[in-house]
Amino acid sequence: MRPPSTSLTRCYIRSAHKYASRPPQVIPYKTGQPMHETRKHYLPQPGFLTPGITALEYYERRMRLAKELPVGSAAIVAGNQVVHSSGSVFYHFQQDNDMYYLTGWLEPDSVAVIEKVADNHTDEDVVFHMLVPPKNPATELWEGARTGLEGAYDYFNADEVAEIGRLSSYLKGIISRKEHIYFDSKARGVRSSNFGSFFNLGYNNHSDTIDDMLKGKKLKSLRQVLANHRAIKSPAEIKVMHKAGQISSRAFNTAMARVGSEKPFVTEKLLAKYLEYAFVRGGCDREAYIPVVASGPNALTIHYTRNDDILYRDETVFVDAGGKLGGYCADISRTWPNSPNGFSEPQKDIYNAVLHTNKVCIDQCNENYGMSLHDIHELSVTTLLNELRVLPGFSNINRSDVSRELFPHYIGHHLGLDLHDVPSASRFSRLCKGNVVTIEPGIYVPFDDKWPKHFQGIGVRVEDDIAVGRTPSDILNLTSLCAKEVADVESLVRSGKASTPGLYDEAVEITM
Repeated sequence: MRPPSTSLTRCYIRSAHKYASRPPQVIPYKTGQPMHETRKHYLPQPGFLTPGITALEYYERRMRLAKELPVGSAAIVAGNQVVHSSGSVFYHFQQDNDMYYLTGWLEPDSVAVIEKVADNHTDEDVVFHMLVPPKNPATELWEGARTGLEGAYDYFNADEVAEIGRLSSYLKGIISRKEHIYFDSKARGVRSSNFGSFFNLGYNNHSDTIDDMLKGKKLKSLRQVLANHRAIKSPAEIKVMHKAGQISSRAFNTAMARVGSEKPFVTEKLLAKYLEYAFVRGGCDREAYIPVVASGPNALTIHYTRNDDILYRDETVFVDAGGKLGGYCADISRTWPNSPNGFSEPQKDIYNAVLHTNKVCIDQCNENYGMSLHDIHELSVTTLLNELRVLPGFSNINRSDVSRELFPHYIGHHLGLDLHDVPSASRFSRLCKGNVVTIEPGIYVPFDDKWPKHFQGIGVRVEDDIAVGRTPSDILNLTSLCAKEVADVESLVRSGKASTPGLYDEAVEITM
């Protein structure tokens, strides 16, 4: 497998508009995704295929995977297809994250194969195949440029390239000479259709079935092998996630500050759209997921995404949102008063209980303590219970009341290319350096006479993204810029504007 050659130092640049004329194109063909040569504002340094991640790192990921595979094996990864919401209206394209993790390729209807042919500890042990849509002027007139076979070879360092239309025969040739196949179906059942329909590419309705191709082969899941890799983030990945967390945090802070401005948000939907805009303005590619923007008792619905109510001035605003940068997600939850006067006393009591639990749990996110996510969850329930028992009307609650009714969700999850990254990772495994997890305790007090009247209808969650350290001092809170101390939150909602220089400027050039 061919290694790329460029890996350069990175920095963060915030730039105003200074682009008077488009520079001349320096490569002989257009590409279907940003490249340094075509979008220097997006990838300012050569050698980077996606923000913060070099071609060399993608190569090293493939080699690390191949090292675990036996000789005589092939790992097959299918990319995603454009999905339509109605008629010709399509959703934003989302690449298969295993495909993206191994290649950086962002175009649909593509397949990657990592073939292990020897075990001599050299680059020649592995052959990297890419099957991609070829360049087609008629199609590109309507849908935009494709990177094509030449780009897959030049930029993505494929050893062998072929048109996706040859998918069935090409894969049949690889599978026929391999004993072990690592592969996961996107359809129900591991071997349920022909390769053409399996990958939803529709090029050949008469191709051999997967059952036919895999007869006599040892079939294993690739997803689980890659999950173990993806669960440990590289320093470069953590830098990208840190940047996404910083951008998202600043967006939250400006949203809080609008409470005390001359034009506060009046509806949940406008606040939701403002955050999406602020994530992009700050440098993210887009929002990472449909946000939760809940006024007052709407926060009692854990995944409230209707976002269609009024933001009432005597209630809290609960938001769960984040931006996405270079494929990596930020995931932040904050609750703030929708009044320049700050929290009411009941709101502040519940908020402080959750905030204290958030900080206690973050402190456990290091290898030396030997904690798993499950251990931290159990600690969060204990801490919330102790915090609530000192509040008026909660003295008789028990652990079951907390875990079943007041805090019915888990303390967190892995975070990365997926919002709930590598879901196969066990909650009972000890956290290790390189894991990135969310810590998100909450309290949601139902309208029920079982609970004190003045606390009913209050929902609070405080969530941060944490890069697990080796020691307590090595823990990195990726979303630490987002205000959460009561004094900081109340200062923002009173001020009417966040004061960080450049906070409201459009970020044009972003690197890590």
